[in-house]
Amino acid sequence: MNDPDLTPLSASPLADGGGAGPLQTAPSVRQPTRAKTWTERLEAWASRLSIKNNFFHWLFSLVWLPFAARSGIKMYSKRAMTRERFAAILPFRRFNRNFYDAMAGAALLGNSEVAAGMYLFSVCGGDYTVVCKEMKYRFLRPCLGPAIYRVVKSEDVEEKVKRGGEFNVTLELEVYQQQIVTKVGETLVGRCDITFHCTPKDMVRDRAERRKARAKRRAASPNTLGSPKGTEPTSDDAGGPSA
Repeated sequence: MNDPDLTPLSASPLADGGGAGPLQTAPSVRQPTRAKTWTERLEAWASRLSIKNNFFHWLFSLVWLPFAARSGIKMYSKRAMTRERFAAILPFRRFNRNFYDAMAGAALLGNSEVAAGMYLFSVCGGDYTVVCKEMKYRFLRPCLGPAIYRVVKSEDVEEKVKRGGEFNVTLELEVYQQQIVTKVGETLVGRCDITFHCTPKDMVRDRAERRKARAKRRAASPNTLGSPKGTEPTSDDAGGPSA
């Protein structure tokens, strides 16, 4: 007989081939068995606040993402985010520059994940965990000024959120050098293809509780491989002479 607690919530996107494509789990997701704790509600509130205000984004980054806090990346617009309107700016500060007085490749590459994650959080809100699964960055030319990240192509994230369950989403970003000379416009300095795996936090909590329940059942069940507790081995078991 199958244990109902061992029944999977939904098909894992990695079980169908392990690709990084836009896989979607079944929409039937098990509802949470308990109410959220105050720490979980506080975490969701902080996630929503971090995408609405650049100051709080910087403040929370000091604790959970120090790299983004020191690099100084921020959203260009604090209003309702869409793919066409979203932009993130990476300042041309000393922390982000290399010895050639250009934007460091590590800063451009690392903040691509931060910029794409900011866009996803603006769509998914604070109810999802967003994890980078695959990223490919192509350097086109040196960046000699502030960098602007723009999402130029993405899948329908809103539709995936409505369907429910965990899913993969692929974004395409273009990175531009901000206009620093009047006669010269923005210069394309890089392109980034990145795939994220998004999981509802309720599903993550439910899985953690089920793992704890399985661990308790294993600890409470008798050890069938050894002798039961409270019994002494006989002379035959110990290898002594028989009567």
